[in-house]
Amino acid sequence: MNTPIMEKSKLILVSLFIIFAPFIRASNSSSIIKRLPGFDGDLPFRLETGYIGVGKDEAVQIFYYFVESERNPLVDPFLLYLTGGPGTSVLYSMMYQIGPLNFNLETSTDDNIKLTLNPYPWNKVANMLFIDAPAGAGFSYSTTYEGSISSDSLLASYAYDFLRKWFTDHPSFLSNPFYVSGISYMGIIIPNVALHVYNGNERGNQPQLNIKGVISVSPLTDKFSDFNSRFEFAHRLSLISDDIYESTTKTCKGNYVINDLHNILCANNLQWVNECTSRINLENILDPLCDTTYQDPTCREARYLLIGIWANKKNVQKALNVREGTIEKWVIKNESLHYDLGKKDTTSYSYDVFSTIPIHKKLLAKKCQYLIICGDHDMTFPHVGTERWIRSLNLPVEKKWAPWFVNNQIAGYQMTYALSEYTLKYATIKGAGHGVALYKPEEALTMVDGWLASQNYFSDS
Repeated sequence: MNTPIMEKSKLILVSLFIIFAPFIRASNSSSIIKRLPGFDGDLPFRLETGYIGVGKDEAVQIFYYFVESERNPLVDPFLLYLTGGPGTSVLYSMMYQIGPLNFNLETSTDDNIKLTLNPYPWNKVANMLFIDAPAGAGFSYSTTYEGSISSDSLLASYAYDFLRKWFTDHPSFLSNPFYVSGISYMGIIIPNVALHVYNGNERGNQPQLNIKGVISVSPLTDKFSDFNSRFEFAHRLSLISDDIYESTTKTCKGNYVINDLHNILCANNLQWVNECTSRINLENILDPLCDTTYQDPTCREARYLLIGIWANKKNVQKALNVREGTIEKWVIKNESLHYDLGKKDTTSYSYDVFSTIPIHKKLLAKKCQYLIICGDHDMTFPHVGTERWIRSLNLPVEKKWAPWFVNNQIAGYQMTYALSEYTLKYATIKGAGHGVALYKPEEALTMVDGWLASQNYFSDS
């Protein structure tokens, strides 16, 4: 028989549960995933998903996917991988570019999505730790309003905190050669993450991460020069004529991004440039610009609709051990976080790092091995802009510009710089667009594998 005292005790317990439930649910967690909807049978690779809490009271819950190397996970290189945006889910990079699974585009329908093995996943040669960051990207979330607000600098700091906690929970990987890697907008973030790791190690922070360097794909580095380089790229690729190029360079004086309204001649020329390039697919200028709202087989971007359908299925989220009720809807790109040219800070995100060139200069003093890969048909952040800021570092050339090969064919071109214990290798991939591995998966894997192998030898020697 329930007495008033017993009822009062129950009420107190219920109240305490309501108060502390968010904190209970926000604790770190991990699960081994053996099967996924759409894939027949057990997964032939080791996949772990989970959450790591960072920030005040661990309010920011970062969701991760960890895929062990197929070769020798206890000694192979270890890559943290961040996807651009910010606000783009790392699941996009996993399922369309460098992860172990792809969507079977030939047999999938909206009602019956099929998965197939990617023949060129990066986990063939390295352990891959993919994270959704910041809160609001993919399956990551915050338990507080304050935790949902982020910035370029805060994202880098949180990524470092995440790494320290993840490796504390997975100490068997602490001796693996560690690299910070990512694509696109993460060129603003990952050099800063690497600097956090180097400086943290020097301060004696625990655990000590065995950082060797950085891999940056199609990076945004400077928010003026990289966008500004689209003009020069358009001329090199014959999207604008010599007449347009010469007239625009004369009137705009090197500024093709921030238009001076009082400079009428420049404005007229930029309008002329825009007429020639506005219907160009910036991701890859050879691809058609098409409607992404339906499954047009000629449209690469329209195929991305499959991931939104798959990731929002209840059985998929259950299989991935996504915490129920933590996100309203999975989206491939959170527009409240995502950056566009000239976009001002939002209520959710501050774009407070304009250029990472100063951070690159600080990394020159570290024992850092840097790989930068660009597709030579990417107009989002063209390779000509990347080449310009690399030259601004004034690094001695170790290996001059030369072709590199896959299957006895030129896959692209490469150049290596070195200063003391710092090296930087810059490589292009011929015919690739912004998501390099989406267009040239074998070439991307070959470059990364070869470079990692050479760096491990360099480190051991």
